[in-house]
Amino acid sequence: MSPIQNHIKEIQTELPEHVRLVAVSKFHPNEALLEAYKAGQRIFGESKVQEMTQKYETLPKDIEWHFIGHLQTNKIKYMAPYVALIHGVDSYKLLEEINRQAAKVQRIIPCLLQIHIAQEETKFGFSWEECRQMLNEGNWRNLTHVQISGVMGMATNTEDETAIANEFDQLNRFFHELKQTYFNEVPTFKEISMGMSDDYPIAIEKGSTFVRIGSKIFGERQY
Repeated sequence: MSPIQNHIKEIQTELPEHVRLVAVSKFHPNEALLEAYKAGQRIFGESKVQEMTQKYETLPKDIEWHFIGHLQTNKIKYMAPYVALIHGVDSYKLLEEINRQAAKVQRIIPCLLQIHIAQEETKFGFSWEECRQMLNEGNWRNLTHVQISGVMGMATNTEDETAIANEFDQLNRFFHELKQTYFNEVPTFKEISMGMSDDYPIAIEKGSTFVRIGSKIFGERQY
């Protein structure tokens, strides 16, 4: 087995049954993705629409493509025909455009609401209040071609595991608040995407259902 295949197998043995692995393959060549594919990996995460579309067109069609980057509205149309899950929806405007492009290709696209849980300003996402306000306004209920499936967050880049655990815990509590308030009758609202190569064990403890792991599988990115 190749190193990539070994890494996939190792991580898979650590994951509880309800947690799925998103192999973060951005900036890595098709050959690396195929190594992971041979080890049984089927969910891959990309952060550039053009790169993801090129990979979609050239790699096996049973791959589930997750978009995990900061999304621009003018790029949605390129991935609308095939994207399986958009992790980082951080505005109502973005939801509207995803809905519009999904309608054109007669799809319903699952999306996660990205919540800003870190102490760093550079990270994107709704604040707690912005997210509540958007959901309270209720216009999202008219978007028949998007499915809000849960939440996503990125912890502060720090060595302080207590701080990271606290941020993940807050996101988990917020997920349950949204579930109870807005999505109680919606079985598909069930995902919490949190945890990356350095902090995914903490994220799993705090209720993550998707972990996004790149460098621990593929090594450092090849820019």
